[in-house]
Amino acid sequence: MARPDKAADVAELVESFQESAGAVLTEYRGLTVKQLQDLRRSLGANANYAVVKNTLTQIAATEAGVEGFDTLLTGPTAIAFINGDVVEAAKGLRDFAKAHPALVIKGGYLEGKPLDAAEIAKLADLESREVLLAKLAGGMLASLSQAVYLLNAPLAQAARLAGALQAKAEQDPSVLQGGAGTPAPADESTADTEVAADTEEAADAAGSEAAADTAAAESTEA
Repeated sequence: MARPDKAADVAELVESFQESAGAVLTEYRGLTVKQLQDLRRSLGANANYAVVKNTLTQIAATEAGVEGFDTLLTGPTAIAFINGDVVEAAKGLRDFAKAHPALVIKGGYLEGKPLDAAEIAKLADLESREVLLAKLAGGMLASLSQAVYLLNAPLAQAARLAGALQAKAEQDPSVLQGGAGTPAPADESTADTEVAADTEEAADAAGSEAAADTAAAESTEA
């Protein structure tokens, strides 16, 4: 029968397996306490790095339904339970292992699937979620800018036309009533000339009519 303290340790490991997106198993033989502290700080909120006992970890992994750990649980073992950005956590472990070769990445699992050391290295070479989102946002912004440019060209022309119509309407409100605008007033001298010419033409016509009437009358008397 398991001791209560070991049962509590197993339950804690089971919970860590179930609540994390993945886990990376490492061997830390040769690392100092300070170096382990530095590793935990470098991982930050992306992962919780814990030294574990192999036997209890095997039991917890079985209870949590995690497979592929049987051959990895040898020697001094510590597990990085990933709670944040998986790629960033993998990068942090890879970079620390490069600076401190005593840290050996043995394998792990991600979303229920086992990973070997090479697969974790490939995961670390991927771009982080923040970088991918930034690139996606940049691409969307570029596409949006192009769309806005295409839409703004005719709108700008329409705006200029509306502005011209508004200025015209302020000068001549009849434009808004569907008319062609009030015609410009004729020159006064031109108007006077036209009136005089009309009067003269009317007088000549009247004289001609009177002469015709007189001639007709004389012909009748004769």
